[in-house]
Amino acid sequence: MKLELEAHDLLWGMTVSCLADDAPLWVKEVLLRGDPVVVRRAITSVDQVVVGVRGQFRHQRYATQMPRSAITRQLKPEALTQVNTSHFKHLAERLQSISNIMKSFSGCWGYTGSFGFELATGIETVTQHSDIDLLIRAEQPFAKKQATALLENFQQAGLNVDIQLQLPKGGLALKEWAGNRGKVLLKRPDGAVLVENPWN
Repeated sequence: MKLELEAHDLLWGMTVSCLADDAPLWVKEVLLRGDPVVVRRAITSVDQVVVGVRGQFRHQRYATQMPRSAITRQLKPEALTQVNTSHFKHLAERLQSISNIMKSFSGCWGYTGSFGFELATGIETVTQHSDIDLLIRAEQPFAKKQATALLENFQQAGLNVDIQLQLPKGGLALKEWAGNRGKVLLKRPDGAVLVENPWN
């Protein structure tokens, strides 16, 4: 079975043997603990996937590759909207507010970043100052009016969000799409490019 892997998917199964010899000790410790890695946007050979390893601290981020054959489990950001919030009492208020705002949005969305990682693993990574990273699947053009309204709703709720639109050809920051009248930065596997219509 060929897995459809996309940026921000969490993957389990990577082992220390997949790492380069000069990988930092903290990276090895994370993998020995069995933590998932996150799929990154980059081009590699068909039997590999480019991933990021996250450590305990914000500066601990490590880019590497893992063999597709090593993947034992895959979790998409949208699956994390279904978790039992009673297991995350310190996040419950923010999770409820996010859920209430996103109820008015009919599309597919999910959690990424530190929120996504904690909801997936139960490892406490979110602090009071953490941004709330969200992903919205946007196969069709996303109206700027809708983007602005969504951001305003989060602002009124006092929630600091970083929302990425996942387009067919890459990722785009919702804030940039809402506020820009010219070209926007589309993050593609082969690099970031400035485009007028990121869906075209």
